[in-house]
Amino acid sequence: MSTAAATVTMHRPLRPEQDALVRVPGFRRWPPRLPEQPGFPPATDRRYAGEIASRWNVKDSGVGDVAQFAALAAFVDQYAMQTVGGAHHTEWWIPAEDFDKFNAAIVGSITIIARFDAPPAEPRP
Repeated sequence: MSTAAATVTMHRPLRPEQDALVRVPGFRRWPPRLPEQPGFPPATDRRYAGEIASRWNVKDSGVGDVAQFAALAAFVDQYAMQTVGGAHHTEWWIPAEDFDKFNAAIVGSITIIARFDAPPAEPRP
């Protein structure tokens, strides 16, 4: 008899350059962190990730997506959830030094679940 390990659903707002990586079929790992990035903050809430994608990423680059993925609860439970704004603005903080272990704890594929585009430009008179 097989029992599946418990998982936690996580969300991540994406910029266009990240989106291109996630759209590869079967994508299961996040790309390496840049040296100036001290950690990885996946959102606990789809709504919060959507707000970042639609408000910040669309403003900065014209488009924003939200990715959803699962990670082993036994790994995620090591990290406290942090509230970084309103009640639904919650995320985990995965330190950069634990990032490879975090990637190894991802179960299944990372998928795009929402897309936000900039509104069309107004026609010039």
